[in-house]
Amino acid sequence: MAPYDKLNDFEVAELLRADSEAAFKLIYNRYWDKLYVIACKRMGERLEAEEVVQDIFCNLWRKRRSLTLSKGFDNYLAVAVKFEVINRLAKHARASAYEKELAGALSEVDESMLQQLDYNELQRKFKDTVNGLSEKCRIVFNLQHELGYSHQQIADELDISTKTVEAHLSKARRTLRDTFGIFLGLLL
Repeated sequence: MAPYDKLNDFEVAELLRADSEAAFKLIYNRYWDKLYVIACKRMGERLEAEEVVQDIFCNLWRKRRSLTLSKGFDNYLAVAVKFEVINRLAKHARASAYEKELAGALSEVDESMLQQLDYNELQRKFKDTVNGLSEKCRIVFNLQHELGYSHQQIADELDISTKTVEAHLSKARRTLRDTFGIFLGLLL
């Protein structure tokens, strides 16, 4: 290894292109600490910075035969760190944005689904309460609220007085108001 220490970056790059593991080890030992410091500053996390540096060296070995240096390994590897960090930060940003979007969509679905379930449950309970009314009371209520009959039309249809119609409707509303309180207006 000692004779390699005296070689400049361009000579080491030539040996690396010729598959020299000793040249690669020299580059690794020379630059790993510097790259790690740069990556740490930019990433803000040590483990991720180590991964960045390891990925850079893995890529350097994979692309060794097509490697061309214009200014030396200092510049080449610093630029590699810069782009690797940018790529990772962009990937994190995309993942974070996707997670937020997904969480927002799920909460909207959950909320609307819960509202729909609540409304359906309320409607079911409303029908059960109406069905629990006495037969005449239920018929009078349904004629007015489902078919839109007036008091006089209901009285004529059932052959009862309008006062009896009003009494049945009053009883139905009282029962429904006791059961549903402020939600009665929504259901009617």
